[in-house]
Amino acid sequence: MAGASKIAIYGAIAANSAIAVCKFVAAFFTGSSAMLSEGIHSLVDTGNGVLLLFGIRLSQKPPDPKHPFGYGNEIFFWSFVVAILIFALGGGIAIYEGIQHLIHPRQLQNVHWNYVVLVLAMVFEGLALKVALKQFKASRGTKPFFRALIESKDSTTIAVVVEDTAALLGLMIALLSVFLGQVTGWVYFDGIGSVLIGVLLVSVSYFFAVECKALLVGEGLGARQLDKIDQILANEPRVRRHRRPLSLYFGPNEILVNLDVHFEDNLTSDQIEETIDRIEAGIKTAVPNVNRIYVEAETIRKMTSEMKA
Repeated sequence: MAGASKIAIYGAIAANSAIAVCKFVAAFFTGSSAMLSEGIHSLVDTGNGVLLLFGIRLSQKPPDPKHPFGYGNEIFFWSFVVAILIFALGGGIAIYEGIQHLIHPRQLQNVHWNYVVLVLAMVFEGLALKVALKQFKASRGTKPFFRALIESKDSTTIAVVVEDTAALLGLMIALLSVFLGQVTGWVYFDGIGSVLIGVLLVSVSYFFAVECKALLVGEGLGARQLDKIDQILANEPRVRRHRRPLSLYFGPNEILVNLDVHFEDNLTSDQIEETIDRIEAGIKTAVPNVNRIYVEAETIRKMTSEMKA
């Protein structure tokens, strides 16, 4: 999955770098606030892509004594940083620029620059989004798009999908504001467009930050996945009872599951080991991303206590 995420990120970085240059050139010749906001947006997106690649690299470091479960959560942290940057640099500056142009409006010059750059930018962003959606589609399977977007823990691919979608919407807002300003002659459309782009980015940032925060503070498997594990334990004849499984994400594809199980009495250690192997195999088949399973067995605890006595 990390490789797939990198492909989408590289595509987004290439597109956003080229688009940012074009937008700043157009903003310089036209004086458009909306175009300047879009240029800042693309520049922030380029930097965000670099940060996501940095996060992926750090998350792949092997476990060590201080981090026995590895560094998978690094990607969640850097994704959260990206969400904050979208809010502060992207949304905040766009809203500020828009307000300034509403207070001190001016007529746009050389408007044709805006149209050329915006159309080219929409083409580049569309291609980048197509690559990101292709990677996302491969991971979401048959799930509905929005449900898969919310439930996905691959924060890097989600970041690119959300950013590229917001970029296309922002370009449409900028194009509409420039067109309306040219047709009506009302100078305030440009500032309004910039503010709307800022509000869009703040909204995207909030959605993404909430998703990353849940993973950073210790999110586990969803109810449907836990129900599958519950059913596996319920169907095991050697298990008398069990508690609700506990789980925790240590990365997009690294999940710890802890089981508290009471086995049938009088089982031999070989039978318990065989049962545990069967349970683990069933869980990994039902929930493939689970790669660490710890079983707390009641009969084993009793046997250990008796041996000590």
